[in-house]
Amino acid sequence: METPASEVPRVKLGSQGLEVSRIGLGCRGMSPNHGPPKPEPEMIKLIQHAIDRGVTFLDTSDQYGPHINELLIGKAIKGMREKVQIASKFGISLKEGKMDICGEPEYVRASCCKASLKRLDIDCVDLYYVHRIDIRVPIEITMGELKKLVEEGKIKYIGLSEACAATIRRAHAVHPITAVQMEWSLWTRDLEEEIVPTCRELGISIVPYSPLGRGFFSAGPELIESLAEGDFRKHVPRFKPENFEQNKQIYEQVKEIASRKGCTTAQLALAWILHKGDDICPIPGTTKIDNLNENIEAISVKLTTDEMMQLESCAAEDTVKGERHAFMWATWINSETPPLSSWIDE
Repeated sequence: METPASEVPRVKLGSQGLEVSRIGLGCRGMSPNHGPPKPEPEMIKLIQHAIDRGVTFLDTSDQYGPHINELLIGKAIKGMREKVQIASKFGISLKEGKMDICGEPEYVRASCCKASLKRLDIDCVDLYYVHRIDIRVPIEITMGELKKLVEEGKIKYIGLSEACAATIRRAHAVHPITAVQMEWSLWTRDLEEEIVPTCRELGISIVPYSPLGRGFFSAGPELIESLAEGDFRKHVPRFKPENFEQNKQIYEQVKEIASRKGCTTAQLALAWILHKGDDICPIPGTTKIDNLNENIEAISVKLTTDEMMQLESCAAEDTVKGERHAFMWATWINSETPPLSSWIDE
């Protein structure tokens, strides 16, 4: 039985007033670099179905595609702008085939005003994230330009992605941060020790990306066989042959618990993250309406404290083999920026 749109709960992100659906929709997989190209009409239909069901928090980035994903979102929300909350990101580009990260003020402004707003065909982005932290530029400098964009009405709220606790604190001191987007799932919990407590102390919500382990807790071992050429997940260490045999055992244990609960493994993994706090809004991605409907039903799955602990023991740190990301250097573990004084001195 489907959950009516009116029954999809709403949650507040941060303490500045943003309200979104209890789960969002990660749209990255609808564009290249995440499997084969998807027919645009089908993806527009999926997005509009999500909105009709009450999933109104849509997550994109100028890097997805690149650029194509924002154009897709812009087409999908035509005539529905007042119903949705759009989150986009800036800061990652490709130069000569290599990832480049930029947080300089001119780039911040150009990415938002001259690019993302135009592609999305909207006047204001609801939540605008620093996609990755430029460790060459003091975070205060990047935040200063974002603060100006808020004052100009180009963005409503500011977010960070893959930022360490110290960077979060420094950014928040310039302008309130509404949300921090981090990879968080049953088998990725490195943020729980320091980043989660820091965010909660400051009144910042957390938006977990890849809450299904990049599809692992949905498709299971078959995921590897189904990945198309060009899919970035082929480079994720946890999916490499030397690591995957051990990691498959994690899925089998989660599958057994899901069977006892009468839900799917994807629903169980989402239910787990939803139970981690009311200040959390996961953004599972999908390209199929059936999967979207399944994800929504995860809201109704209730877990006891014992079940939460049992799930966490299945994917304890010492049981997971391989890094969570193909580019660990660009994650929060290496996101501290120079002091502001270094920039001023220059």
